[in-house]
Amino acid sequence: MNNSSNNFGRFNENYLIRELELISQEPVSLAKCVLLKGDASDRNYYRATYCLKSSLELPRSIVIMQLASLEAEPDFNCMQKFLQKQNVPVPDIFHFDAERGLIFLMDCGDTHLADKISEEPEKILYWYQKAIDIVVSFHTRVTEDITPDCPAHSLFFDEEKLMWEMDFMLEHYVQGMLMNSLKTNEKTQVREALRALCKTLSEQDRVFTHRDYHSRNIMIHNDKLKIIDFQDARMGPCQYDLVSLLKDSYIILDESKRNSLLEYYIECMNQSGKQIEKDLFYKIFDWMAVQRNLKAIGTFAYQSKVLNNDRYLQYIEPTLEYIRQALSNNKDLDFLRPVLNSAIPKLNAA
Repeated sequence: MNNSSNNFGRFNENYLIRELELISQEPVSLAKCVLLKGDASDRNYYRATYCLKSSLELPRSIVIMQLASLEAEPDFNCMQKFLQKQNVPVPDIFHFDAERGLIFLMDCGDTHLADKISEEPEKILYWYQKAIDIVVSFHTRVTEDITPDCPAHSLFFDEEKLMWEMDFMLEHYVQGMLMNSLKTNEKTQVREALRALCKTLSEQDRVFTHRDYHSRNIMIHNDKLKIIDFQDARMGPCQYDLVSLLKDSYIILDESKRNSLLEYYIECMNQSGKQIEKDLFYKIFDWMAVQRNLKAIGTFAYQSKVLNNDRYLQYIEPTLEYIRQALSNNKDLDFLRPVLNSAIPKLNAA
């Protein structure tokens, strides 16, 4: 077996061969198993490459997700079952070993939407429209059909949750990375302004929200989209996933393309019988962009300062630029400029 060790976290080569044979219902020959480079996740992913002994010339592969902790019924599995019933393109689950916390998944390859855009920049609108088509299904069919047994049903982007993310950002980015120890009254002013932002967002109509719908959680498999990392879905504003996708820290879209794609979303929603009031929609898009991008910066800082993972530091500046743009575009956000400038001097929002 082509690997430096026969042990992979909670399993070894003999276990893996046994499970692959149960899934395949015939003997297999294991070629290799490697740890995959993941995103900012507390789960580990492995790819096992193998052949059926009846067809050794045809390599196959499967992905094993190792959960951070053991769960009898992981949210990932519940969400996958629900979304698959809704015809949302998610990876198949072949087997779940609850005792070891291992989920055997369809291998969707290594091509993210971000990679596809780099390979085919001329098709950027095509691929993003495909991604928005899935957002539209989230906001129509999936929202209408959600049932209480779906974990997202009773989870919300309410004021408390949104504000928790802002406090996380203040702790790990403002205080931890920038070492800006705000005075008590300064911190109070910042939190009061951010709470006003979060309160407005929490009062919007709620739809099914993936929660992390960006270019690295959308795979291209056989020229079709596959959605991953959906286990933390919850109900929130329709702008949430659109901000994640169109103000993505990993891919910077020019404003004309972003506006075109937002208009595409509105048109699709209108065709689905969901009328979008444009002025309010664009206002909340900017408000959501500030909250979502501040949250992302908090995560990047946490990865660096707490987990010693600096690979996300390069994305802080482009994410700050999104915040500058939103503050500049929307006069209703004037109340945030002075407090954010005091907390994040490098923001320098005019």
